[in-house]
Amino acid sequence: MRIIKDVRIPMRDGVHIAADIYLPDGVDKVPALLALSPYGKELQAQALTLPPQARPSHLWNGAIEAGDIRSVVEHGYAHIIADVRGTGHSEGEMCGNYNSGGHGDGKDIYDLVEWMAEQDWCDGNIGMIGISYFASVQILGAAEQPPHLKAIFANGGHFDLYELCYHGGIMWLMPRASREGRGGDSGNAFNNVASKSSKVFSPEELQEKTQERLNDPDIAHWSDFVHLLHYQDRHELWMDYLLNPLDGPFWQIDSAIEVAHKVNIPTYFQAKWGRGWNVEGTIECFHKVSGIKKLDIQALPPMLERPFHESHDEMFRWYDYWLKGIDNGIMDEPTVQFSVEGSNKWRKEEHWPLPFEEKKEFYLRPRHKISEKPEPLTSEYAHPDGFYQAPLTVTTTSEKIKWTSDKFREPVEMTGTGALYIHAEIDTDDTNFIAKLYDVDPSGKRTLMTSGYLKASHRELNEDKSTYGEPWHPHNRVVQVTPGEINEYAIRLYPFSFLIKAGHSIELDLACNEPLDGEDAKLLPPDSYHLPSGRATTHKIYRDAGHQSRLVLPVIPKQFDVTNQ
Repeated sequence: MRIIKDVRIPMRDGVHIAADIYLPDGVDKVPALLALSPYGKELQAQALTLPPQARPSHLWNGAIEAGDIRSVVEHGYAHIIADVRGTGHSEGEMCGNYNSGGHGDGKDIYDLVEWMAEQDWCDGNIGMIGISYFASVQILGAAEQPPHLKAIFANGGHFDLYELCYHGGIMWLMPRASREGRGGDSGNAFNNVASKSSKVFSPEELQEKTQERLNDPDIAHWSDFVHLLHYQDRHELWMDYLLNPLDGPFWQIDSAIEVAHKVNIPTYFQAKWGRGWNVEGTIECFHKVSGIKKLDIQALPPMLERPFHESHDEMFRWYDYWLKGIDNGIMDEPTVQFSVEGSNKWRKEEHWPLPFEEKKEFYLRPRHKISEKPEPLTSEYAHPDGFYQAPLTVTTTSEKIKWTSDKFREPVEMTGTGALYIHAEIDTDDTNFIAKLYDVDPSGKRTLMTSGYLKASHRELNEDKSTYGEPWHPHNRVVQVTPGEINEYAIRLYPFSFLIKAGHSIELDLACNEPLDGEDAKLLPPDSYHLPSGRATTHKIYRDAGHQSRLVLPVIPKQFDVTNQ
C-alpha cells in the first residue's frame, strides 16, 4: 500500500481541503472511493491498527466510519479520506450541520471528485464510501452532478436534518454525542466552525429564540442545555438543533432530502432496521433520487462495527459493476431487499411499500389487552387507563402503561409503516408520547419491532400527505394542549418488517420518557434516548366505544408472507 499524507487540494473559492490518499501497490491507474467528514482523517486511519469493534464495547467509536482502508485498497481501489472545510487540517469555515449554512459540502465534493479524476493514479471512475455523515454527504455531492462521480453507496445516512434530532417533535439526544464528543473522545475535529443560527438570525432573533428555549420546561429541567444556551459558541452544531425545534426552511433548504431529486447516477441505499434510527429518511431519499437505485435494509443489531466491514462485500459488488465494468449479476437482482426479522429470511422485491400490504386494526381494551375487536362499552363503564409521570428532577422512574395481545394462533408477517391512534387526556399543556411495539415469545422474552414518537403539541397532521395508518406531521408550529381535553393523537410507527410466530404475542408500551438504561439502548451509541418531559403530567388513555384507541399495522396476507417464499 502506498500512502500519501496531508495532500492539499484546491477548491473553487481558493480554500484547500486536506486529504490522505491510500493506493494499491504496483498498479498505475485505479478507480477511487472518496470519503469526507469533519471527524478528522487521522481518526479514520485507526482502521489500519485497531481490530473492528462492535457495540457494546468500550472501544467502539462511532466516528470511525470511512471504511476498512486495507480492504478497500486490496480490492483494487484508491481510498481518499478528506477533512471537511473548517475541520482537521482543512482550511475555511464549517457553518452548520453538513455545512448547510456555509459553502456546502456538495460543492467541495464536486471539486474533490474532479481533482481526483485528473491524478495520474486515478482512471477517472469515482465513487464514495462511508456511513452516517460520510453517507449523507454523498447525496449532497451527487446532487451537484460532478462528471466523474459514476455511482454512490450510501450506508446509514441522515438525509432529513430535522428527523436526525427530532422524532415526532421530541428531541433525540444522540446527535449531541456526535457533535460534542462521546465521553470526551471523538466528536468533530473543528478548527473553524460557526453555527448556522449565528449567520441567519439577527442578535435580537437569537435572543428571542434562546429565551423561548429557556422557558420550555423540558429544557429548563435539563441543566446541561440551560448551561449551553448561555455559552452558545462552545458547541455550535448542537446549538443549531437546540435553538430550532421546529421543521421548516432552516432545516430543509439545501438538505440532502431536498436535493435528492437531482441525483441521477446509480445509488445504493443501505440501512439497518433502526426503530427510528434513520430508516424513514433513507426510504424517502430512495424514492426521491432519479437514477438507477437499490435499497437494502439489514437486521439487528442497529449499529455496525467500526469500521463497517460487514457491508463491504455488497459495496464492492456495486462498485465492481459500476466503476470496473464487471458483470457480477448485481443488476439482475430485485431493487429492494430487506431482512424480515423473527424469520431469518430476506425479502427481495421491486417496490417499497409492498403492494399487497393490508392495514389491520388491533384495539386497546380494558385489563391491558389488545384485541382485534373494539371495546363495546362507553367510558362510563370502560374507564380510561393512565399513568402519572413526575419530572426526572424528582424521580428516577420512567412510568409506562402497556397492553398485550393473546398469543397468535398462526404466523403473521408485518411489513411496512404503522400507526398508533390514541385518545388521551392530560392535565398539562404538553407531554411526550413514546410508543414501543414488541414481539413477545412464549418465555416472555421481548424483541422491539418498531417505535413511534409524538410531542402532544405537534399533533397537527399534514392532511395532504397523511393516509389511514400512515400519519405525517409537519412539525412546523406548536399547538398547546388544553388541559382536561380529550384529543386523538396519531403516532406514526417507523417502518419495520417482522414475522410474529405462532404462540407469540405483541405488546405495546406507552410512556412519556425513556430510562437511561433502557433494554433497547445498549447496542446504540451513548445518549440514544429522548429528552424527558419536564412537566408533571397525568395521562389518561381512553379506549372505549366512543374512543377507539388502536394500533393500525401493516399485515401481509398469508399467501404473500415470508413463510410461503
